[in-house]
Amino acid sequence: MTSTILPGEHVPAQHVNLKLGPGLLQLPAHRTSAKDQPIISTRAGELHHSANNSRWWIEGNARRYVPAPQESVIGVVHGRSGEGYRVDIGSAHPAILDGLAFEGATKRSKPNLKVGALVYARVSLAHKDMEPELECFDAQTHKAEGFGELTGGFVVQCSLRTSRLLLDSKHFLLPFLGSRFPLEAAVGMNGRIWVSAKEVKQTIAVIRCIEAVDPDGGGMDEAGIKKFFSKLEV
Repeated sequence: MTSTILPGEHVPAQHVNLKLGPGLLQLPAHRTSAKDQPIISTRAGELHHSANNSRWWIEGNARRYVPAPQESVIGVVHGRSGEGYRVDIGSAHPAILDGLAFEGATKRSKPNLKVGALVYARVSLAHKDMEPELECFDAQTHKAEGFGELTGGFVVQCSLRTSRLLLDSKHFLLPFLGSRFPLEAAVGMNGRIWVSAKEVKQTIAVIRCIEAVDPDGGGMDEAGIKKFFSKLEV
């Protein structure tokens, strides 16, 4: 269930493990209890929440990604920063990725990323007055769990809304494509999708299908995609 919301409106988000996504802000309060800290919207759009009400976010037509904690992103290494890296994730400011923010990394043994390298990472810190920080491991297990450097493949740019659609396990597109040929994919909430297939024509087919389901580019449903895919030379 979704509803339209305007900037400054109160959001009735409550959960013991509450996670706020883009467009929502929890205001400080005099009391220490989290439930006494009001949550407001910072932009106009559609208010969404997960099935168990633990995740809340606002979807709008914003083009620039606004980092939020625990979100998965695909970034491009732009250079070194001390013992870490500066990474472009499409936000207003570059993110910082510490050299030790990888599974099993130590001062003597850590990844050596080149400028231009792609990384699949998780936003560990996001604050309007600070540069966002990234980590390439799961917060719970401290295992890579798919995070880290992405080699080969191709990055597709899409709308932020499409990224969220494809991250939904119930969305049809990636399972459908995976049933047609071997496919690896990593979806970043920052409007970037990394895909890797054995043949170039398969990669092109994935790109065209992603563009077709994008609400900004037609928004095809499952039946439409199957018909569209049958006409591609794969």
